[in-house]
Amino acid sequence: MKKDIHPKNYRPVAFEDIASGETFIIGSTIATDETVTVDGKEYPKVIVEISSKSHPFYTGEDRTLDKTGRVERFKQRVAAAKRKA
Repeated sequence: MKKDIHPKNYRPVAFEDIASGETFIIGSTIATDETVTVDGKEYPKVIVEISSKSHPFYTGEDRTLDKTGRVERFKQRVAAAKRKA
C-alpha cells in the first residue's frame, strides 16, 4: 500500500443508527465532539438516522422514522398557507 495517502485526521469512528440501535466502527475523517466506548475502546461518535440495518431497502420492512415531527410541521404550514389564501 502507498504510504501517507490518507488525511491526518483519518481514524476509526463509531456511527450509531438511532432507528435500530446498531453501532458501526468505520474509518472516517468526519468531525465530532461526542465519544462512545465500544468493546472497551473509546471512539468518536456520530449519530445517523438511517443505516443498512434500518433502511427499508435492506431490511424489507416498511417503517416511518419521524424523529422531529417534520411531517406534522409540514401539515401545519400547508394548512396555514391555505387559510391565508
